[in-house]
Amino acid sequence: MSASSDSAGAGNSRGLIAWIDARFPMTKLWKEQVAEYYAPKNFNFWYFFGSLAMLVLVNQIITGIFLTMDYKPNAAEAFGSVQYIMNDVEWGWLIRYMHTTGASAFFIVVYLHMFRGLMYGSARKPRELIWIFGCLIFVLLMAEAFMGYVLPWGNMSFWGAQVITSLFGSLPVIGGSLLEWIRGDYVIADATLNRFFALHVAALPLALIFLVIAHLMALHEVGSNNPDGIEIKKLKGPDGHPLDGIPFHPYYTVKDMVGVAGFLLIFCAVIFFAPTLGGFFLERANFTPANPLLTPPDITPVWYFTPFYAMLRAVPSFAGTQVWGVLVMGSAIVVLFFVPWLDRSPVKSIRYKGPIYKIMLTLFVLSFITLGDVGMHPPAGIYPLLARIGTAVYFAFFLLMPWYTKIDRVKPVPERVTGHV
Repeated sequence: MSASSDSAGAGNSRGLIAWIDARFPMTKLWKEQVAEYYAPKNFNFWYFFGSLAMLVLVNQIITGIFLTMDYKPNAAEAFGSVQYIMNDVEWGWLIRYMHTTGASAFFIVVYLHMFRGLMYGSARKPRELIWIFGCLIFVLLMAEAFMGYVLPWGNMSFWGAQVITSLFGSLPVIGGSLLEWIRGDYVIADATLNRFFALHVAALPLALIFLVIAHLMALHEVGSNNPDGIEIKKLKGPDGHPLDGIPFHPYYTVKDMVGVAGFLLIFCAVIFFAPTLGGFFLERANFTPANPLLTPPDITPVWYFTPFYAMLRAVPSFAGTQVWGVLVMGSAIVVLFFVPWLDRSPVKSIRYKGPIYKIMLTLFVLSFITLGDVGMHPPAGIYPLLARIGTAVYFAFFLLMPWYTKIDRVKPVPERVTGHV
């Protein structure tokens, strides 16, 4: 009876799969995108962060759905509804901390994912479109995070929205109308909160999901890069598969599970033992309700925006306007889109690039970290100078890239991928 029951169950399962396949390419998609997608066999630690970004995105969507069930998107009740979620909703505190910690985790894994792209030349031909989709994801992620930051309607949320939206008002000609359109009113008020809520929970997540799908489709069309920067599709065996490739499943699905396990250990440790992380993930000023009459001593954004905020403040205001600072901050993001064409090196990976690129990349990382720290402090003392130096180094890395990548000494690239990390 048991054997016949198992056979019947297997037969029913195969019949169901066949029924679905006749109407939707489920098995075909699984084979093309996972089981028979050949990835380079020398992926290392740096290739965890793409899958971790997907994990965090799913976490943000699921926890966000549960939070919207009890959140009140109006100025009178928003702060109180968050306190209700934290204190009265069953497991509400856990869901909220998963969401707030997930926001910071998202930027950590995305920043490391982008850094890996700069190290190994993942933006270079034929992967330009993958990089562009990734940059668009980054821009939308910043918008999504900013609007989510405003929703708790704490005092720092209110004043952060006041400062950031005011930047659009500094733009010539269109600034005033644009500012009024973004706020939905002449001041930060109920209308602002309502439209930020709508964008945060509906429009931007849909756009993010679309771009993630496009990012993955473009990746699977041209194939993954690897630490050697070698195109594995050039050398194929008699079966038509790359000699230096292995099926993504089960090899990399299992490997990614190891990365996920390590990530979740850290993620859970933050949630249960330090959910605010000393004010880095949740600012202390945001535990008091929004008050238009009480300005925080120093208005600073959450940590993942501080490098760009430091660039904004690095440029002195002229005639009472910050338009030049806004342009510098915007240019710091726009320049990322041009990386595929700025890098003129004959090799892709940092393993075979010369000392100049390695020095410039190191200086770029140090400048970004420095700008992040500077953005958390008032613009006084040595901090304005550090902001200007950091901004100059940041832009020098990109704008001088066509020159120093062309003259840099490079090592010969092997024909086949190597195993060293």
